[in-house]
Formats: sequence, C-alpha cells, structure tokens
Amino acid sequence: MIDFSLTPDLAALAQRVRAFVTDEIIPYERDPRLTQHGPNDSLRQEMVEKARTAGLLTIQAPKRFGGMGLTHCEAAVVLEAAGWSTLGPVAMNCAAPDEGNMFILSKITNDAQAERFLRPCIEGHRRSVFAMTEPDGAGSDPAQLKTEAVFDGETYTINGLKWLITGANGARTWIIMARVMPNAHGPDGPTLFLCEGDTPGIEIERVMNSMDRNYVEGHGVVRFNNLRLPKDALLGEVGQAFRYAQMRLAPARMTHCMRWLGAASRAQAIAIDHARTRTAFGKPIGEHQGVSFMLAENEIDLKVSRLLIWQTAWLMDQGVKGRHESSIAKAEISERLFRVTDRCVQVLGGIGVTDETVVEMIYRDMRAFRLYDGPTEVHKYAIGRQLMRFGSEFTATPAADGLPLPLVPAAG
Repeated sequence: MIDFSLTPDLAALAQRVRAFVTDEIIPYERDPRLTQHGPNDSLRQEMVEKARTAGLLTIQAPKRFGGMGLTHCEAAVVLEAAGWSTLGPVAMNCAAPDEGNMFILSKITNDAQAERFLRPCIEGHRRSVFAMTEPDGAGSDPAQLKTEAVFDGETYTINGLKWLITGANGARTWIIMARVMPNAHGPDGPTLFLCEGDTPGIEIERVMNSMDRNYVEGHGVVRFNNLRLPKDALLGEVGQAFRYAQMRLAPARMTHCMRWLGAASRAQAIAIDHARTRTAFGKPIGEHQGVSFMLAENEIDLKVSRLLIWQTAWLMDQGVKGRHESSIAKAEISERLFRVTDRCVQVLGGIGVTDETVVEMIYRDMRAFRLYDGPTEVHKYAIGRQLMRFGSEFTATPAADGLPLPLVPAAG
C-alpha cells in the first residue's frame, strides 16, 4: 500500500515554498523583463538571489552539492508548490532545462567536470542547455541524429544544426549530443559532450518566436561550426548518449508534471474566485450548471493528475525500472492539465484571453507542455509497441528491451 501522507517537515517545506512564491515571486509576473522570449537573465538573477536569501535555492540538488537531496515523492510536493507561479521554479533554480541538466550531470560527470560545470549551476551562478533537438534530425526519434563529431585522436570537431535549444542565449554550461563518426582512434556513435557556452564554434543564429514564455531566454537555433573540443570534453562514454538522455528525460518528464500541476491549480483558483463574484442572469456564474460542471471537471483532472504523479514518483523511489511509467504519466497529465487551463479560460470569459489574469499566460505555456519531452502521440506510440510485445504487465520490465523512446527535450 502506498502511503501518500506528508510528514510534518515536508508539509512545512511546501508551505514555506508556496509562501515564498506568493509573496516574493508573483509580483514579478508584471515585470517588463518577462519578455516574449521568457524572463531575461537580469530578472532571473534577481529572483535567484531572493531564493538564495530565503534558503530555497536548488533544494532538489544532491546533498553533496548543498541541496536537500529530495526523493521523487518529496520533489512532487515541493515542485507543485513552486509551480504556483511559472516564475517560481526559475527563481528556485528548479526549472527546465537546468533541473534536468543538473540531475544528469550529477550522475555522470567526473569530479573535475562537476566542479567546473555543475557546481556553478547548482549555486545559481550560471545556466545550462541540453543541445539535442534538430530541425531535420534528432527529436522524438533520436536515431536521426545528424550532428557529427570527427575525432583525430586528440580533438573532436563538431558540425551540425540544432533548434528549440532552450536557454541557449547566455547559457554557460553546454551539453551537446553529436554522433562520433567511425575513426581509427576509438569507439563511435551518439555521444554527449560538455563545454563552455562561449567556446568558438558555437553560433546562436536566433531566438525563435514561440507561444510560451516561461523559459529563460526562450528557445534558440544553434549552429556548431567546426566546434573543436578536447578529449576531456566527453561526458560519460562514447556511444552512450541515448542511454544518458533517457536517464535524464524520464525523471524530467515527472518534474515537468509536478511544476505544471501547481500552475494549473493556480488557474483553477483564479477561475473559482471569478465564478463566485461574476454574476449573470441573477446569480453568480458558478451557480450555473455549465460553469460549475467545468470547475468540477477541473478538480477531477487535478486530483487524478496529482495521484498519478505521486504513484509514479513512488515507483521511481522504489527503483522500479519500467521505462514507460513516466511516459504514461506525462502523456495523461499534460492532456489533463491543458484541459484544466482551457476550461479556466472559458470560465473567465473575455478576460480569460487577456493578460488581466495570469491564466492566459499559463494557458499558452501549458499548450507547449503537450509537446516537449515527448509529444503525447509519441508516448502513446511507444507505450503501444510495448503492449504489443509484452502485454499489459510491461510497465515494470527492465530498461533493456531495445525499443526507441521519446527523447524530445524541447525544453532542454
């Protein structure tokens, strides 16, 4: 039996996070530094310092790097509280793509790499990117990776084009996926590299205009033009990029769900308040069945999403290796939470499509949630293939079945 009760300490931490976001961060939602391309670095750094002062910066990090080392279940509670504002996770340094990048770096960096590239991220002094997605290559199907790394025995020369690289503009810790070409000096295959963002050969061509604006500095188009990296820029082992990417993306799908549950809950609270005070045909609109049913459906979706998050987090904490537990959760929760915000816009009526409330921004950002870290349809495709192969009990099987998985980090 799964015990979903909160310890007093965890409940107090969640309340503390919620109060911090409400009192210190929500006022920034009207800040002009929250641009079309998301919060800029100036706004991010100002909010990060507030979280640092409050003792709430990067609390999800491993204890050896100064964090609280939260379990997945503990993170579910805390990140939901942080997500009450879409800027909350940015302030607390637990937003995508940095949260997922810090997770994977803590798993596979060597000591020197951790000190140079990871610790400054955890301390909030720099941002990171995960450069995988390509316009005509790697995405939901990473086997189409086209960025190439040519090795001459001492140096890797990388050429290729990436896009939807979240936070590329101004980021200093770069994780790059490229295919090491066959060579006479060692192994080949899809590989991760680690380097500084100002390394010659990294060219940020533009920042894409997108409907979402909750990620710092938006989503960039990046060209690697004879990017030369030394052997010690390897992150992990040559040829293991897909395995490392899955190691990163499975928990990242869940932390996305946790944060967006908080945002959807905020939208619901705003819609309920409006339904209580806005009148039509002689009574508050919330007393009309059409509106009350939408609010009730929202509450059902929020409840089901929270239970699915907690169940999946509990399985992950127990070490269950079913690769599609997070796929099932992400596919279902992203659809449910989008429906919640869509209904909230409907309840709010005309003001729901304006910036009079934050619901309009949550709605636009939530639409993107159905796509990044794997579109719903790709998750269903992968789940369906597993069902055909193993039947309905496949979810706790080992992760070595050799089937492709959705690896789209369009927020990373």
